[in-house]
Amino acid sequence: MKSYSVHCSRQKVIMFPFLASTVVSLLFLLLSSSASACDRCLHQSKAAYFSKASALSAGACGYGSLALGLSGGHLAAGVPSLYKDGAGCGACFQIRCKNSALCSSAGTRVTLTHLNHNNRTDFVLSSRAFMAMANKGMGRDILKLGTVDVEYKRQAIIKTLIMTLFLEVSSSYWIPCEYKNQNLGVRVEESSRKPNYLAIKLLYQGGQTEVVAMDVARVGSSNWSFMSRKHGAVWDTSRVPNGALQFRFVVTAGFDGKWVWAKTLVLPADWKTGVVYDSGVQITDIAQEGCFPCDDSQWR
Repeated sequence: MKSYSVHCSRQKVIMFPFLASTVVSLLFLLLSSSASACDRCLHQSKAAYFSKASALSAGACGYGSLALGLSGGHLAAGVPSLYKDGAGCGACFQIRCKNSALCSSAGTRVTLTHLNHNNRTDFVLSSRAFMAMANKGMGRDILKLGTVDVEYKRQAIIKTLIMTLFLEVSSSYWIPCEYKNQNLGVRVEESSRKPNYLAIKLLYQGGQTEVVAMDVARVGSSNWSFMSRKHGAVWDTSRVPNGALQFRFVVTAGFDGKWVWAKTLVLPADWKTGVVYDSGVQITDIAQEGCFPCDDSQWR
């Protein structure tokens, strides 16, 4: 599968004057051809809150107590279109309430950890995240409202990319849901039983993607066995290869998908339940969708 990663963020060009017009023209053509492609679609809805974060950490994604360490406890339950049968677990969003007298323009970042069955709001937030949308000192006031009008988009963090080929181009692009110095984690669930059953939970997935398929194989082997999504972020298989294990994933990227390979040893032959193993890879791809409006601004 081929990956397309055209971004609709603003471009800044730094180079010799006689080259500037050429590169600007190329950037204009690139952006014009992908006018309908967006990785920061702006959505309007409502949000409510849970009084206890434990309701979200014990949610449908299966993170358990590990959820409390995601986004500083700024957690969210999302409607089925965001939960995506579990593929949306771990997705990050920027969300802000639209009451400018009460709420900040920056809003806050939340991580999706649960399924919201209430179709009157796209999100139900932890009380900490709900209060974080408010202006300083007004957290208790927003709690009194219970439900607020909000707008949200997939979380974006500015990075800088430098490419050199007789010229230097500096461009801003966006990588959401970033876990600094941390690779995609593979946690072996307590329900796993050698040699007949393996259940793993994916943690710290970066980028703006969903894992939509997953395979496992013995290290050095090309005989891959597919894994199924059990629920939320948990994948399992009853066809467990012998020995040390490696994984590969299909993730959404651009308008298509791509393989991400953890080619080196991920689980040792003597893997233990309850342990989080380093996959050796991190996902930084950006998924695109067609929408209007596309909000490429930084919320401050």
